[in-house]
Amino acid sequence: MSRVCELTGKKAMVGNNVSHALNRTKRKFDANLMTKRFYIPEEDKWITLKISASALKNINRKGISAVIKEARANGILTK
Repeated sequence: MSRVCELTGKKAMVGNNVSHALNRTKRKFDANLMTKRFYIPEEDKWITLKISASALKNINRKGISAVIKEARANGILTK
């Protein structure tokens, strides 16, 4: 399973480890993902999503129904 947020599409970024001597080696910055279950009253069902912390903040701010509606309109979420 890929490490991509199902609502925002966030995924890993690439950067450098920089030592004290300024030697650079490649590294990966993973997205802050978590698996959460949400109840959708309009559809009367539970869904499980792998979402980022910022997506969880959006859900707390706007509500799960509004966020899912936006994601489906943008073509990100197809469930």
